[in-house]
Amino acid sequence: MWSAAGCRWSGALGALAVTVGGYAAGTLPDEPEPWGLWAARGTAATAAGAVLAYLGLTLLVAAWGRYGELLARGDQDARGGVLATLGWWCAPLVLAPPLYSADVYSYIAQGAMVLEGYDVYGAGPSVLGPGDLGVEAAASVGGHWTDTPAPYGPAFLVLAQAVVKVTGGAIVPAVFGMRLLALGALALIVWAVRGLAGRRGGGGAGGALWLAVLNPLLLIHVVGGMHNDGLMIGLMLGGVLLASRGRWVLGSVLVGLAMMVKSPAAVALLFIGVMVARAGGGGVRGVVKGLVGPGVVAGAVAVGATVAAGTGFGWLRTQSVAGAIHTALSVTSDVGLGLGLLLGDGPEPVKGVVQKLGLVIAVGIILALAWRAWKGRIDPVLGLGLALVALVALSPMVQPWYLLWGVVVVAATAAWRGRVGQVLAVASAALVYETAPSGATPWYGFVAAGVVLAAGLWWVRRSSWPRPVVAAGAVVGGDLERTRP
Repeated sequence: MWSAAGCRWSGALGALAVTVGGYAAGTLPDEPEPWGLWAARGTAATAAGAVLAYLGLTLLVAAWGRYGELLARGDQDARGGVLATLGWWCAPLVLAPPLYSADVYSYIAQGAMVLEGYDVYGAGPSVLGPGDLGVEAAASVGGHWTDTPAPYGPAFLVLAQAVVKVTGGAIVPAVFGMRLLALGALALIVWAVRGLAGRRGGGGAGGALWLAVLNPLLLIHVVGGMHNDGLMIGLMLGGVLLASRGRWVLGSVLVGLAMMVKSPAAVALLFIGVMVARAGGGGVRGVVKGLVGPGVVAGAVAVGATVAAGTGFGWLRTQSVAGAIHTALSVTSDVGLGLGLLLGDGPEPVKGVVQKLGLVIAVGIILALAWRAWKGRIDPVLGLGLALVALVALSPMVQPWYLLWGVVVVAATAAWRGRVGQVLAVASAALVYETAPSGATPWYGFVAAGVVLAAGLWWVRRSSWPRPVVAAGAVVGGDLERTRP
């Protein structure tokens, strides 16, 4: 089997294959760009590029799985080379065209809408016309989103606006500008995960970073696809790290900024509140402070960011627009649609009821996890990660990369090497296959994801991570482990 160095090179080769394949089969712009870098290459070349990308992705997933096994064994080369491995695996993807999603074109178009004076919360990218900045990007926006208002907060729109202003809205420079933001988000996640994992042991930061940032699901969708979920996660987890160090006010500020990228980050406020209340000794004053303080701080940040951005408070009414788009990964949408068709009175009303019921159940699970954290039965950070996983599982719209909301948080705890971490790793490995490099969701992607998920869950049930192999008295992950004579 591969050594740590072998994993590093194999994963880099896989990422390179994904990148090269993406130049023929990626999410290329509909409008030709001046350099001819991202142009249609014909049916045969597109098919060959897609096959190459899938093979490269499989090599990357295999290298990732083996690297995790080495970390679980306590391999010193693997533990000491996590960040180097991340660099090698990211490097090819930095030069890739947009992969696995057309969302980056929406980001650019929405930034241009702000610059051009359009109401980004009242209209979609289709309002951009000839002569407007970002009109080429608007032409490449996925069909569902062409006329959909932005569901993102003003903090992210300010960043998108800045990218468009610097690049003039030209597609290739603007895409690479958005990728720089994605790399900044990746660096923020690395900082936060290392900080949290270093305080909790359980294999040290190496294993946490393995599940969080070496995760192929994050690499292809945050680095390759430039989804702003990476920025939301980085800011949110940074806020949790600061709160865990007693700096809950500044932590709540970061979570408030994360909410102004995407609203699900607000769940973190509840668990920061638990930290604040427990730090206050559990008295009435501490509980009130925990329940009110983080929310007030984050709310003030949200108001300030909205006023400073000048985009208005329309984001309050666009948080549900994504729910109108059916995605096959949403269990509540699928069940609601099926029940609606069976009842025969029109599926949409029944679907809406089931979606709302799913959200109610998710809220109940989140509150139950917060209660357990308050009682000291579960780490608040782990509780937050599980709460976000539950929210994603029961949401009316689910995309593969949404799983990262919870996975990255769980990774920052000792749970990465337990059953929870193993199941999330398997789910991550499966979901990378669901979407094609072009952003489409072909049937064979679901088949491949299903096969990987079934095989992975069988492995989880039959096996467990190996125990670390260490010398007598060696310190691994902050815990003193001694070999028996």
